[in-house]
Amino acid sequence: MACRGVSGVGRAIVGGMHCPFCQQPDTKVVDTRISDDGYSIRRRRECLQCHKRFTTLESTMLLVTKRSGNSEPFDRGKVISGVRKACQGRPIDESALKALGQRVEEDLRARGLAEVRSEDVGKAILAPLKELDQVAYLRFASVYQNFDGLEDFQRAIDELREDPEH
Repeated sequence: MACRGVSGVGRAIVGGMHCPFCQQPDTKVVDTRISDDGYSIRRRRECLQCHKRFTTLESTMLLVTKRSGNSEPFDRGKVISGVRKACQGRPIDESALKALGQRVEEDLRARGLAEVRSEDVGKAILAPLKELDQVAYLRFASVYQNFDGLEDFQRAIDELREDPEH
């Protein structure tokens, strides 16, 4: 959320955001708090026209550069969706998928970069997925790492067997 202009302490005209009640753009910030995850700010605002209060959530945008060169905002839902496909038929509940998605996002944000490559997102998924379920890990890795044949699967299985944590 970018401020277009500031019209005094605690007041801002925000580009594209209006009071959800009366549609006026001029609001006053009443309270600001950092969210629990540390990646966003919750602001309590009051409309200067109708005096009703509402909450906004501001967060930094993490961009993902695709192989095509295009960039798009990071979407935790896409991570969860991709992992869900690899976990199909496995005894993994939705809360574990959501936790994995959050872990991947936190890992990527901890790098301190505004933009990451899609390959980095895939790599960030592999370690927590390996811990979650080895079969799902093999499924995901086979697509992500473009396995060509049985040798690639065998090498990945051998690596899993050699890993003392699994």
